[in-house]
Amino acid sequence: MDLKGKHIGFGITGSHCTYSQVVPQVQELVDAGANVTCFVTYTVKNTVTRFGDGRDWVKKVEEITGNKVVDSIVEAEPYGPKKPLDCMVIAPLTGNSMSKFARAQTDSPVLMAAKATMRNLCPVVLGISTNDGLGLNMANIAALMAAKNIYFIPFGQDMPDTKPQSLVARMDDLKATVECALEGKQIQPVLIEKFRDLM
Repeated sequence: MDLKGKHIGFGITGSHCTYSQVVPQVQELVDAGANVTCFVTYTVKNTVTRFGDGRDWVKKVEEITGNKVVDSIVEAEPYGPKKPLDCMVIAPLTGNSMSKFARAQTDSPVLMAAKATMRNLCPVVLGISTNDGLGLNMANIAALMAAKNIYFIPFGQDMPDTKPQSLVARMDDLKATVECALEGKQIQPVLIEKFRDLM
């Protein structure tokens, strides 16, 4: 699937340790010719952690895409009826945002854009990063996996010895997952040995 000319939404939620893996994927989509609009949660924009200042991450993706980040629900709402996206990506997707998305709750620009995209029957691609993927959030993963027009970037346990319930997507597979999703296909395999990527 050629991404040239495609309008891709890219939602970023508050898994701060994953931003360094995700931002290069924004660049890869832009390099492939996609028009990328980023959406961020309040946490992403306003939190300073040992992984950096949220404002710096926002500035970086704005420089990459050439588009202003969407950081309010009001600004995100038109991406359904007036400015439709060809595909919406949420990466990283925290367990908190995932639980809300699985229950159709819309409390952030990211989830509003995802809901708007689903309204238009277009694909939503999820790149999970959650410490309780094999805990309480497993039910939410199952619900989303069974839903129409939702696709997962391949994921697996990243630290099975020390964080046995943690699941993280292989973000390097993001572009390939988007390409498959635009053709109505789930990239395979979905379940991977993520921890081996770190060895």
